[in-house]
Amino acid sequence: MSRGFGLVVRHELRDETAAESFDKLVAETGPEIERLEPDTLAYVVHTVPTEPLVRVFYELYADRAAFDFHEKQAHTKRFLAEREQYLSGLAVTFLQAESGKGPLRK
Repeated sequence: MSRGFGLVVRHELRDETAAESFDKLVAETGPEIERLEPDTLAYVVHTVPTEPLVRVFYELYADRAAFDFHEKQAHTKRFLAEREQYLSGLAVTFLQAESGKGPLRK
């Protein structure tokens, strides 16, 4: 199995207005990731039913180089800069794939 590189990002939003604006920003960013980043294997945004002001991202990249490429894209830089105004908290956990079922399995 090829070792992928991933992360889980927990975004805590200030209030409902911030959540609406954040969701719009996500909706604008997602298509660019899909269109321009072939080695971004998964970029999934989750809501948390019991925490309406939380969004959890699961991101999976072919390798660290693919993540670094993602971070250099104009759409990613815009997202990272603009999201700050909507947040009350942020937690990032980096992941290294070791085993399992998924797109990295050979």
